[in-house]
Amino acid sequence: MVELAWSWLRFQPASQLSHWFKERFAGGGKRVRRIGIVALARRLSVALWRYLEFGEIPLGATLKSPASKVTAT
Repeated sequence: MVELAWSWLRFQPASQLSHWFKERFAGGGKRVRRIGIVALARRLSVALWRYLEFGEIPLGATLKSPASKVTAT
């Protein structure tokens, strides 16, 4: 989950979760960021559960459309 949280920060920089992490933990040292990434992982797991259960997309997150199938000729 922690690796997913780091990826979330990298690929979803405009989301509310990323902004929350940056406001709260980005100014601190390594130890503070490590503590913060675990907190982000917890929040992210709740947000992803809400997406799966209720279809609620996390605020500010962008989704890619499904790739269309390409047929070989």
